Amino acid sequence: MLINLKTIPNLIIEDLLLEYPFLDSFFSNNNIVYQGNEGKSLADYFDDLGQEHREDMAIDPDLFYQQLVEFVKQMISFLGKDNEIVESITILPGNDKSGIAEGFTKLEIKKGQIISIVGPTGSGKSRLLGDIEWVAQADTPTNRRILINNDKPDPKWRFSTSDKLVAQLSQNMNFVMDLSVYQFVELHAESRLVENREEVIANIIKKANDLAGEKFSPHTPITSLSGGQSRALMIADTAILSKSPIILIDEIENAGIDRKRALNLLLSENKIVLMATHDPILALMADKRIVIKNGGISKVIETTIEERQILSTLEELDKKILSYRRKLRSGERLLEEESIH
Repeated sequence: MLINLKTIPNLIIEDLLLEYPFLDSFFSNNNIVYQGNEGKSLADYFDDLGQEHREDMAIDPDLFYQQLVEFVKQMISFLGKDNEIVESITILPGNDKSGIAEGFTKLEIKKGQIISIVGPTGSGKSRLLGDIEWVAQADTPTNRRILINNDKPDPKWRFSTSDKLVAQLSQNMNFVMDLSVYQFVELHAESRLVENREEVIANIIKKANDLAGEKFSPHTPITSLSGGQSRALMIADTAILSKSPIILIDEIENAGIDRKRALNLLLSENKIVLMATHDPILALMADKRIVIKNGGISKVIETTIEERQILSTLEELDKKILSYRRKLRSGERLLEEESIH
């Protein structure tokens, strides 16, 4: 529907509400009682009110049209309905801390891929994540450039407060709001004007419990969630409700959650996932891994078939360790035949 100052007076109220359900609150806040007049255009509605009635209601149709058009634009931007679909991002090389050129030509990361970022503490992993989040254009210390869909990015990805290219899941998640888990997710769902709200909320809490080592209920205060439970809730919430096409994760291995399920959940929502990690299992679960040294990308390594076989061995060992951990937590004894040989 074409909506601007020229077309808005002649648009039918019912059609506007079908296209933009959020206008119901806008009409209400501006004292517009449209019930029974849904088949009228806005211009006809105001004409039928009469000038005297409009003055009593402090309604100026021209000002109302301007505010309505601006409100629709802001809400469309906030809800991401006008977002460019991000199919890929491309990292073009810059330099390390010594000014030496990075050791790759370019790296294209497509939707549905997992990329791990490995390197010693302080090597520059966070700087790379920052370049991606800022959509760097050779204007950061690394001189890297980030392309979106193989093209120079729209400035909105850098400067808009509503269009966020990246959602970050940091290592520490601490809640301070006095809300239950249900109320917290409901608040986010309401801000996104989700239509099937109850279904979405229930799905997020279920997915979070699938990831968490210890279950929690919708009525659990978020301030009493453990670190692992908090991270599980934020991963499920981000995967299902966030409109950001790229997820950056910092050290998910320390979260006390099911790492594989977490990544599969994010991928099922067609996100691009980049994770800084020291965990060999997570590093090998990625399609490729970026090796950082001295502030620069030293190399980009594609995971091989042989490494996938090593991953299978590591996952079996990891399952055994998790089994021991659960038994120890529940007060059980470990038996000799269960030991790893």
